[in-house]
Amino acid sequence: MEEKCCCEHHQKSKPRSEKELKQLKNRLSRMTGQLNGISKMLDENRYCGDILTQVAAVESALQAFGYMVLKTHMETCVTEEIQSGNLEVVDETVELIKKLK
Repeated sequence: MEEKCCCEHHQKSKPRSEKELKQLKNRLSRMTGQLNGISKMLDENRYCGDILTQVAAVESALQAFGYMVLKTHMETCVTEEIQSGNLEVVDETVELIKKLK
C-alpha cells in the first residue's frame, strides 16, 4: 500500500520526477564532497578559519537543499492534503519550517 507523505504517513503519494531526483542527489553529492574536504582539511591540520568557512558553506548548501524539498512538499503533498480537507497538514508544515530555521 502506497502512503502519502503528510502527517501520519511516511512516503509520497506521487514519486519525484527524474529531474527533481537528479537535482537533489547532485546537491547531496556536492555536500558529501564538501564534508570529505573538511575531513581532509582536519587531517592536514589546516587553519581553523579555513575549516569554519567550509563548514559555513556546507550549512548553507544543506539549508538550500532543505528549502528545495520544502517547496516541493508544499506544492504537492501539502496542497493535496488541504484539497482533500486535511488541515492538520498546516500544523505539520509549520513544525517542519521551524526545524529548517
